[in-house]
Amino acid sequence: MRIYLIGFMGCGKSTAGKKLAAKMHWPLMDLDKTMEELEGKKVSEVFAEKGETYFRERERNVLHESTFFTDAIISCGGGTPCFYDNLTWMKQNGLSVYLRGTQEFLYSRLKEKKAKRPLIANMNDQELWNYIQVKLTEREVHYVQADIIIDAQDLDIDILMSIIRNYLK
Repeated sequence: MRIYLIGFMGCGKSTAGKKLAAKMHWPLMDLDKTMEELEGKKVSEVFAEKGETYFRERERNVLHESTFFTDAIISCGGGTPCFYDNLTWMKQNGLSVYLRGTQEFLYSRLKEKKAKRPLIANMNDQELWNYIQVKLTEREVHYVQADIIIDAQDLDIDILMSIIRNYLK
């Protein structure tokens, strides 16, 4: 079974993915990190240099490569489920789990780590708040189509594992 973790930037997909993969003894595929390894550049650089169309097509190809794993945790980029038929494809090839974060929760997490995220590094607090508000509103319509929706705030990996197991019964 492939488990696709989706959600907005900063919701904890990468962290949850690492913990879930370790507990389940499954490999972890982080789409952003895989993209960076393949391109030899940061995701933000690929996006800036080659454009969104190239980036999203490449991202889709990398997503499809996740089928090389029988069992795996796949941590997706924040926009991955919102383009092409990616979310439908994920649901056909595994289980999609939306780590839902409120605007306030995401803002508090991203504000602390802006420097590590080139896309938002130069935004002031108000710009960051507005960015999250606009993008979260745009993307929520896709995210909520996930097989499982769980609150990202105070996420407990054991509870998430239990929910996944119950879903798969």
